[in-house]
Amino acid sequence: MKKDGYYSSGEFARMAHVTLRTIRFYDKNDILKPSLVNESGARFYTDEDFARLQQILLLKYLGFSLEDIREMNIVDSDYHFLLNSLNIQLKLVQDRIEQMQLVEKAIQDTSHAIQNQHTIDWSQMLNLIHLTGMEKSMKNQYQDASNISARINLHSLYSQNQQGWFPWIFQQCRIRFGMNILELGCGDGALWTENLSRLPADIHITLSDISEGMLRDARRAIGGNDSRFSFQTFDCHKIPLEDERYDLVIANHVLFYCCDIPRVCREVQRVLKPGGRFLCSAYGSRHMKEVSRLVQDFDERIVLSADKLYERFGKENGARILQASFPDSPWILYEDSLLVTDPEPLISYVLSCHGNQNQYILDHYKEFRSFVKKKVAKGFSITKEAGLFLAAKPENTCSETT
Repeated sequence: MKKDGYYSSGEFARMAHVTLRTIRFYDKNDILKPSLVNESGARFYTDEDFARLQQILLLKYLGFSLEDIREMNIVDSDYHFLLNSLNIQLKLVQDRIEQMQLVEKAIQDTSHAIQNQHTIDWSQMLNLIHLTGMEKSMKNQYQDASNISARINLHSLYSQNQQGWFPWIFQQCRIRFGMNILELGCGDGALWTENLSRLPADIHITLSDISEGMLRDARRAIGGNDSRFSFQTFDCHKIPLEDERYDLVIANHVLFYCCDIPRVCREVQRVLKPGGRFLCSAYGSRHMKEVSRLVQDFDERIVLSADKLYERFGKENGARILQASFPDSPWILYEDSLLVTDPEPLISYVLSCHGNQNQYILDHYKEFRSFVKKKVAKGFSITKEAGLFLAAKPENTCSETT
């Protein structure tokens, strides 16, 4: 017998304007499982299943493989997951629109060159090949954007310090009229979108990131017509900018991802003006320790990060690592903690980590969700130990080259 609020496979397929064969295929391949299977084996779907189907169909439309989609599709209808998914999907669609506009222009330019010069411009053809292969990077862009969004969301919802991380970072920058600023690893530009109204008019900010997708997100968020900003894609191990150009360089949670931190520091010292400042944030060893304990209580095999980022560059060792290029690098702590009262943002955070958690959680997602829900029922306290080193280039130091 059919239950209220449930649709048979045929009804679900007709309402979604897809074939019954498609629904059965997604069920068989663990991409979209029914919410209910009765004693006779009949399958039934709910309204929440439409949200998951929408995500699947959009990702398929954008060129993702079904294997990719299976990894990306979290079976949770909570509005936190749905809203985050829709926001990331919107960014993906905007990326695809921009990419297709670039492809359109490349085709037009190549076609005009052939018509006018009666020859093929092979550099244009290579550019066209590159553009039409850009979809290969979209999975990484989706995952990077999803992970960053999940981390920011947890902190913005439950941080006890009401000032907020990005306004605090902005305060430490002490930005003045006429400054020339470089941010390394700008991500989606959140530092600036949260503080645009506080920026002076007479200023120039270069935003850089190794990811073209992240830089597109930042450009869209800030607005391409804001003349105070320019955008460049490069690896901070070799900064393609002239010596002694900047008053301030910012690396917000970036250095611990770099394979050669001293080299990055030398590059930063080179592009800073004498007396210029280098603001680089990091974590301490106690940061978010309760989250690691939580997942290991669920399954002791889970390690949220194969690398302890604070061991690469953190509160305890950062000043020593910076010392060769920046002898004076005081640590400033951002006083804060989290008190989490809902399971979904915490689960999203856990799944965004760079460890092995998905290997042990995704196949037991319902049990994990129930486990986390019990843990946060009365409020789940999490230690935060984040801050920054505020280094200065000595006034009488000559720039080093690498």
